[in-house]
Amino acid sequence: MPALNVEFSDRELEDLRQIAKERGTSMKALVREAAAAGIARHRALQEGAEAFRRFFDSHADEFAAAFPDDEPQAKGAGRAA
Repeated sequence: MPALNVEFSDRELEDLRQIAKERGTSMKALVREAAAAGIARHRALQEGAEAFRRFFDSHADEFAAAFPDDEPQAKGAGRAA
């Protein structure tokens, strides 16, 4: 399995040791769990953002009607010729 060397400050390393001890797990397992949770969170946020984009795009006309002041101005609108 591929590996990654990660550097920690002395304080961070001591905190990791303490947390691992409190949880009854190894430091390696603790760091791997934290990284996996971060990856899962990132994926969920990406999926949520994509779902929102699809929803917004499919209801763009309704949003435009409900919030006309937030619509972008057409190019050249409001400019003197």
